[in-house]
Amino acid sequence: MRIPRRAGIVSAAVGLAAAGLAAGYAAQRAWVRRSRGGADPYADEPFGDLPSDEVRLVTAADGTDLYVEVVEPTDGIELDFAVGGVALPPADPTIVFVHGFCLDMGTFHFQRRTLTRRGDHRMVFYDQPGHGRSKSLASGEYRLSALGDALRAVIDETTGDGPVVLVGHSMGGMAVMALAERHPDLFTGRVAGVVLMSTSGSVLGGARIGLPTLAARFARPLLPLVHHGARLTGPVIDQARRASADLAYLLTRRYGFGGPAPSPALVSYVERMNARTSAETVARYLRTLGTHARHPALAALRDVPTLVIVGGRDVITPPEHSEEIVQHLPDAALVTVPDSGHVVMLEHPDEVDAALLAFLDRVMPGGDA
Repeated sequence: MRIPRRAGIVSAAVGLAAAGLAAGYAAQRAWVRRSRGGADPYADEPFGDLPSDEVRLVTAADGTDLYVEVVEPTDGIELDFAVGGVALPPADPTIVFVHGFCLDMGTFHFQRRTLTRRGDHRMVFYDQPGHGRSKSLASGEYRLSALGDALRAVIDETTGDGPVVLVGHSMGGMAVMALAERHPDLFTGRVAGVVLMSTSGSVLGGARIGLPTLAARFARPLLPLVHHGARLTGPVIDQARRASADLAYLLTRRYGFGGPAPSPALVSYVERMNARTSAETVARYLRTLGTHARHPALAALRDVPTLVIVGGRDVITPPEHSEEIVQHLPDAALVTVPDSGHVVMLEHPDEVDAALLAFLDRVMPGGDA
C-alpha cells in the first residue's frame, strides 16, 4: 500500500530525529551500566508475573472488554457476602488500582507484592482500554469520561456493595477524577479513600501526561494526522520506536525516573509496558488527554480521605500539579518523594508502600480517618 506523502515525510523526520538522538543516548546508557558495576537489585524480579485468585473480563458501558485480576485476602478474615461466587469481607474496602497511560496493571507490581504478602487486603487490578490485555475501543477517540465509566463498571462487577479505596496513577488518577465528575454519588458512601499518584487535575498548562517520550515530542505535528485518520499515525510512531532500543531505554529512564542510577531491569520493564501500547492507542488518546481539566470534579472528594503522592523530580506531572490538587482538597495528605520521577511507586516502592499502608490503616474500620 502506498503511504501518503505527508505521512511519509513525518515518518522520515521522526526516524531521522530518533536516529540522531540515539548515538548520544547510547553513550549515556553505557555510562549508566558502568556506573552501576553490573549490579541490579531487580535483575531477578518477576515483573508482570504475580499470582491472582481470579481473572475475568468486565465489559464497560461502551462495549470495551477490560481485563481484570482479583487478589483475595488470605489472613483468615471472616467473610460474609459474595460477588461472583467469592465471599468478601463485611467492612474492609476493596482496593481498586488504576494505572496510567501507556502502562498496565503491572505499574503497581511492588504494592501488589507487599499487600499480597500481608494478606489482609482485597485488591482489584485492571488494564485500561487499549492497554495491556484489555480490548481497544471499537472506533473513535478515547475519552476520559469513558475511562471514568469503565472504572465504574469494574467497581460494580468486582466489589459488590462494599466500600472501595481507589488508587490511581497518572492517567489513572484522571480516571478517578472523571468517575467523581460523572458518578459523585459513589463518593458519598462507597468510596472510603482515594490515593492519587503522580497525576494532575488539569493538563491545559502543558503537562505531558505520561506519553511515551517520542510520542510526546512529536505529538504536535502528528495531531493533524490523528484528526484525519488514527491508523495513519501507527506506522509513523512505530518506526520512531524501532529507530533505537537505546533511545527508547534512555528516554524512559529520563522521563520516568528521577534518581541518577535506577535499576536497568526496572527501566526496561517500564519501557516494555510503553512499547506494548500500540501506536494506534497512543494516537487515539492524544487529543482527549490534552483537554483534561477536572479540578471542579475534586469537590466530590472533599469529604473522602485522600492521599496524594508525587516524585520530587517528576517532569511529566511535576510536583506543583499535586500541590494544586491539595489546594482543592485541604484535608488531603501530600507525600513528596524527593529523588523520584513519574513512576514513583516503582522507583521508590518502600516509601510509597509505607505511605499507602499507613493510609489504609487509617481508612479501615476502627482507623482514625
